[in-house]
Amino acid sequence: MTLRTALAAVLLAASPSALIAQGKPATDTAAPADIVPQVRSRDLTGTFGGQRVAYTATVKENVLFSDDGTKPEAVIVTTSYVANPRDTSRPVFFLFNGGPGSGSVWLQMGAFGPKRVAIPSDARDDGAPPYPILDNPDSLLDVADLVFIDPPGTGFSYLTDGTDPKKYYGLTQDARAVADVIRLWLNENGRWNSPKYLGGESYGTTRTATVVNELEAGTYNDVGLNGLVLISTILDFAGREPTPGNEMAYIVTLPNMAAAAYYHGKVQAPSVEAIVEEARQFAIGPYASALLKGQDLPAAERASVRAELSRLTGLSETYLDRAELRVTDQRFYKELLRDRGLTIGRLDARYTGRDYDAAGETPDNDPSFYGIDAGYTAAINSWLRETLGFETRREYQSIGFEPGRNWDWSLGQGRGAYLNVAPYIGQAMRENSGLRTFVAQGYYDFATPFFGAEYSLNRVGIPQDRVQFHYYDAGHMMYVRDEDRAKLSRDLRAFIRAR
Repeated sequence: MTLRTALAAVLLAASPSALIAQGKPATDTAAPADIVPQVRSRDLTGTFGGQRVAYTATVKENVLFSDDGTKPEAVIVTTSYVANPRDTSRPVFFLFNGGPGSGSVWLQMGAFGPKRVAIPSDARDDGAPPYPILDNPDSLLDVADLVFIDPPGTGFSYLTDGTDPKKYYGLTQDARAVADVIRLWLNENGRWNSPKYLGGESYGTTRTATVVNELEAGTYNDVGLNGLVLISTILDFAGREPTPGNEMAYIVTLPNMAAAAYYHGKVQAPSVEAIVEEARQFAIGPYASALLKGQDLPAAERASVRAELSRLTGLSETYLDRAELRVTDQRFYKELLRDRGLTIGRLDARYTGRDYDAAGETPDNDPSFYGIDAGYTAAINSWLRETLGFETRREYQSIGFEPGRNWDWSLGQGRGAYLNVAPYIGQAMRENSGLRTFVAQGYYDFATPFFGAEYSLNRVGIPQDRVQFHYYDAGHMMYVRDEDRAKLSRDLRAFIRAR
């Protein structure tokens, strides 16, 4: 362990008591000399996966120091759920969300924590408080101990006064900090020889790739992993941006458009699986060929592609012709249901909303985000502050803007390098024959399209026999739908047990 990762942790006496989006800044800062890290624990019980489990919930501030060990630079909060009696043969699962700038509230209070917030399962708005906080039988505590990590600038985690954001806010910088916290947790809990799983959602899948690079291929190469869990995957960023000339952005989103059109009754098919498979084959075949021909595309071929594109997306041939066969996702959100005066969601296309008017080209906002965010934020604050007793004047950053606006997107590969972190996963899997990868994708997720995830992970260098894909009938946060939360839990439980 370097001096930078030395831990300053003090147990205080117990006392009572979300892809980048703009958030609120923290309400206070702490001078390095004033830091007295908190640890709050509570013994609880619950039924998970049909098993009654006694566990200890611990929310803790972990302090990372400067390279010379003299200055506390970052305070990173972890929330751990460890079964009792403690058993070092049990797997431990490290989880985080994305953003960058998103706290772990989404996976913790929506999918895998012992409690969850109840919001409508059928793509309706979560409404006004109070939001029920329920026991979560779909938590994975019956098969693994869980450690939720809030990287700097997310949740209650923060950088101390005088710390340069450039040292922590970036692809590699962030990964090093998270890897340091994982090593600290393993040290303190005596879990170095336990089976280990690492996973995240959205940018958290990017983080998973960069963290595994730090743990298994970095300076130390000291933390072997059993599994990577990618939920709503974004690894290849260049293939996702619809800048002029980048045809892959249109190719990877076409199956999502077909799924959304099917859900809203704009196209007919036996099932969502059937329509997306048709769209996959068309996207990678005739559609890709047509786009790559550019202005050399023959008129007859253009007409044929336009007709099939209309059939799959529910958009008119006139509109597609005007768009040069290239419809951005932002335009699609507005155009698909324009005749109904509705826009569809980016994170989850099942959601609909009404904009100020129906004439615009892009939506006012994402109805699949504003439809759920209040419930999650209320739940995590209630759980951590009131139930577990964590005390702070800071605001919980469910989606904070500080990391995102300071983020270094470079991997040090030169100016204009192609940003794709999937090779990190390939290297880790090639060098660790016991490492498997689980990929979970929602059919209605435009933020991290499932076809883009498939494209990222089926390229040269990634062992295909140890990568498994699972699909869900919802969007980016598939666990908001009750049936898919249960399915995701079952699928992951089987993945962990199959080590």
